[in-house]
Amino acid sequence: MTSLEKALESADRNLEPAVERLFELLRIQSISTDPSFAPECRKAAEWLADDLISLGFEASVRDTPGHPMVVAHHKAADEQAPHVLFYGHYDVQPVDPISLWESDPFTPQIKTLANGQKVITGRGTSDDKGQLMTFVEACRAYKDAHGALPCAVTLLFEGEEESGSPSLKPFLEAYAEELKADFALVCDTNMWDAETPAISAGLRGLVGEEIVITGADRDLHSGYFGGAAANPVHILARIIAGLHDADGRVTLPGFYDGVTETPDAIKAMWDTLGQTSETFLGEVGLSIPSGEKNRSVLELTWARPTAEVNGIWGGYTGEGFKTVIAAEASAKISFRLVGDQDPGKIRDAFRTYVKSQIPADCSVTFHEHGGSPAIQLPYDSALLNKAKDALSQEWPKPAVMIGMGGSIPIVGDFQKMLGMESLLVGFGLADDRIHSPNEKYAYQSFQKGIRSWIRILDAISH
Repeated sequence: MTSLEKALESADRNLEPAVERLFELLRIQSISTDPSFAPECRKAAEWLADDLISLGFEASVRDTPGHPMVVAHHKAADEQAPHVLFYGHYDVQPVDPISLWESDPFTPQIKTLANGQKVITGRGTSDDKGQLMTFVEACRAYKDAHGALPCAVTLLFEGEEESGSPSLKPFLEAYAEELKADFALVCDTNMWDAETPAISAGLRGLVGEEIVITGADRDLHSGYFGGAAANPVHILARIIAGLHDADGRVTLPGFYDGVTETPDAIKAMWDTLGQTSETFLGEVGLSIPSGEKNRSVLELTWARPTAEVNGIWGGYTGEGFKTVIAAEASAKISFRLVGDQDPGKIRDAFRTYVKSQIPADCSVTFHEHGGSPAIQLPYDSALLNKAKDALSQEWPKPAVMIGMGGSIPIVGDFQKMLGMESLLVGFGLADDRIHSPNEKYAYQSFQKGIRSWIRILDAISH
């Protein structure tokens, strides 16, 4: 039996107590958004630290202005082995509305669904306690089999992820030297489907802008002033319409600087996933992609930049009808970024474009709503491919490298503040109902998630 097989055998042999440990953590009501649950958040942090100490980690609960962090370290048997930082969060979302839960959200159970799937139910099962514990149990199994870990491991467990992570950046700044590693591991993502594991190789960045266009010093009677006075709603409509050309490309000068084409091999991999415009958009009652022409929906949502209007208002919008020319018109517009697009340059290009469309007797003001660059692991990264091969050995179908249309702020923080790339591997499923009543985590995701991390740790240590 190989060293890897010994660790996998230990995980299988000790699965039942591993589930019970997860249940203990799930019973703690660590809701970070509600101050009345602050003692429960501390209880969860202390439970994790005690569990890690029992595994031989040097673990401690670190106070912050909000809920505490848990930091733990374990050396590798081989001093030349890589050093990884694993991140997860122990806090959970509120359970409201409680009336929609089929069982108590903090009394975890194992259930079999109508489709035959065996699941663990309860708040935090998928987001993120179940995911977090797959890694802890992988470390436990490896140590049980060999008395040591194959690489050096630092753990960072946060208690405020579900409430905006207000303490995280100051904590990373204060403990940067202690937390630095060769790379980070994040387990807060999904598989492609129940049989296909996924590595999220890219996260789109974000630029948020709010604009307010002002014309006359008050709302005007459209009978008296219509045809003569500038209408801010018209101006805003022209600005928005001009953001895209007939082929769906964004028209801002320099917008595509830093955008690279997705490798053909990766696009071919995505084509095998069977996602079409009809299947993707059909779930929301649509069928025709609206973005850049001649690109698949997965490429559009994972690997291409966007400009989207998130809100627009101005003039009279109440019941009935009021014939006015609005004094102001406003919009909130966001840009999703990919590759090496510079958030600052995108913001400047947008503002320059908007200003060029404003008549001399009108004005515009801007309100910034955050900005962050995209994160993209090289598709030929040795780390990525070792993890891909390891996952493919565990699951029925080969692992796929996917993108994520949204952002995970911690990944950007690790890159900017600690100089580390992140490997995003998760075992959640799209129907796990995270943030909703009746949250669940597939029993197979927990069991094979543990085995997957054992394989990954073993693979990256060589």
